[in-house]
Amino acid sequence: MKIYELIYQQLESEILLGNYPPETFLPSESQLAKQFEASRDTIRKALQQLTNHGYIKKVQGKGSLVLRRKQLRFPVSGLTSYKELQNAYGYDSSTQVESLTKLIVKKELAEKTGFEENHEVWSVLRSRKIDGQKVILDWDLIALEFVKELDTEIAKDSLYAYFEKQLGLGISFAEKEITVDPVKTLDKLYLDLNEQDTHIVSVTSRVFLKNMRQFQYTESHHRIDKFKFHDFARRHQL
Repeated sequence: MKIYELIYQQLESEILLGNYPPETFLPSESQLAKQFEASRDTIRKALQQLTNHGYIKKVQGKGSLVLRRKQLRFPVSGLTSYKELQNAYGYDSSTQVESLTKLIVKKELAEKTGFEENHEVWSVLRSRKIDGQKVILDWDLIALEFVKELDTEIAKDSLYAYFEKQLGLGISFAEKEITVDPVKTLDKLYLDLNEQDTHIVSVTSRVFLKNMRQFQYTESHHRIDKFKFHDFARRHQL
């Protein structure tokens, strides 16, 4: 990887972490050159990458202004479908069903997902396009014993509306894990990634019915620059 690409990634991380807030200016080219021990030309290339990806804009006589980026809110706690979030926040969004198949859970997949070995499940892969770009990739495994029939039209609309309103399933709770992981092959195939994207935000969920039976496993991959996750937390002394 070239030096300017490494500098771009470092500055991108600093912006995403809020160390350079929106509507503020980055250090000058000479300051950045000194900070990174790089030439002015290398710094200009890194800044051009930030401009190309919508992080900054050049203001004549002032420098590089950090832009306020449109990010999409996703709750950490709670169990809300994508369709419900779309309706609540008014996302300009569409869903593409990339694949819909049945499969038998083998040992390695059982250990990863929580389903029993030899369990039969639906495998649903869907991409979400928001504001013209594919920025979410969802992979769902759904227990066939609870969901006998499933087609692409249902998967394209809302799985949870189908589960609850048509099948009468009582969905109770989910165990969630949020990590930042390296970009995988499927992400490269189905997401509109930026040239410098090396990682995605991954939200993994195991979803249970009111009878405490697991019926769904989900991996939701999010392009890292487009999303923020939020929650409301109360102080509880231990």
